[in-house]
Amino acid sequence: MLIYLRVLKESFNFAINALRNNKLRTFLSLLGVTIGIFSIIGVLAAVDSLEKEIKGSISSLDNSTIYLTRISFGPTQVPDWKREQFPDVTFEEYQYVKRTMPDLKAASFLLNVGQETVKYNDKSISNVDMIPVTSDYYDIEELQVVKGRFYNEQESVGGAPVIVIGDEIANSLFGSNDPIGKKIRVYGRKFTVIGVLKKEGSGLFGGSKDTAAILPVNIVRRIYGDNNKFTFPMIIIKPESSSDVPEFVASLTQKVRSYRGLKPDEIDDFFINQLQGFTDFIDNITGTMSKIGGFIGMFSLLVGGFGIANIMFVSVKERTNLIGIQKALGAKRKFILLQFLFEAVILAVFGGLIGLILVWLISKGASSMTGDFEFILSTSNMFWGMFWSTLIGLIAGIFPAWMAAKLDPVEAIRTGM
Repeated sequence: MLIYLRVLKESFNFAINALRNNKLRTFLSLLGVTIGIFSIIGVLAAVDSLEKEIKGSISSLDNSTIYLTRISFGPTQVPDWKREQFPDVTFEEYQYVKRTMPDLKAASFLLNVGQETVKYNDKSISNVDMIPVTSDYYDIEELQVVKGRFYNEQESVGGAPVIVIGDEIANSLFGSNDPIGKKIRVYGRKFTVIGVLKKEGSGLFGGSKDTAAILPVNIVRRIYGDNNKFTFPMIIIKPESSSDVPEFVASLTQKVRSYRGLKPDEIDDFFINQLQGFTDFIDNITGTMSKIGGFIGMFSLLVGGFGIANIMFVSVKERTNLIGIQKALGAKRKFILLQFLFEAVILAVFGGLIGLILVWLISKGASSMTGDFEFILSTSNMFWGMFWSTLIGLIAGIFPAWMAAKLDPVEAIRTGM
């Protein structure tokens, strides 16, 4: 065993010396592998970052979250004229669903009312996204309140004049002052600020809650009325994690049909939209991008491998005389073989490490320049990058190393003279 370890050590040292003595050749070999690893890891990191940003921009909602509305979020076979006749979901239907649905974790009634201007003394912010919802919205969205609190069920049902604001609104209206307890004006009324949401940063598709204000839906219902064409109501439903989602959807469909008195031969006059379908679509897109990017990167790495193989052939030819002398002095075939294999693998590993460092530096620089968009260099991608780099080096060095190991010592010395 000690003999084999000694052979490995001597082969490794010999390979390092050979690389030091041929700096230009080493540099060119490293460059090819570096470009290949940079391409693979760079593409995979970009795809992972994009996937995280897209899913973060959708929201923190669970994949099983359901939206009950009069419109479909995706393609549907129901004609436009028919859909225009569908009634809006109502607050009473929300109460019915919340009261009767089994395996229900949370349900919230939401009104889409667009944007408003929010004022505090002589300061004002326009285009603030207003989110009138019931209190269960806090659990569905998994909101994080860094100052104050979210409104409770009693305040929600009673339509209390309280409001929870985003980080950017808090900073613009109050600066370094504590906003909790301050009164801001919206809809021509005064609302007491009871909470500030954690900063999210701008999402890929916009819609950050940094510029949003959340308030009890019942106070907005009193302002707009329940039959206002400028509002768009929806019921957001989150089943228990242990529930069977298709069975839950079927039960929900039946209950809403029963509540609305639909006959068996009548179609549903509502839509049950699931977030799962959209996230599956995103997963398919990013998965395809990863495969295409990895395929392109592998071609780049193969080019680097051919470069290593070519330079190793040149190295064997130049050192033919030295190989003959080593063999004449008693060097075994395995020593010669390991010597050239180590040289090829070391080239590939060093090239891979340089490629990883470049990706890391660029990802850090890009993240700092883009602000909210974070580039991810995962441990998994780093591992596979180095794995493929080492494998390419091993494959590229096998044939040149085998050629060197099988040289006849007499012929090698004569050829090298």
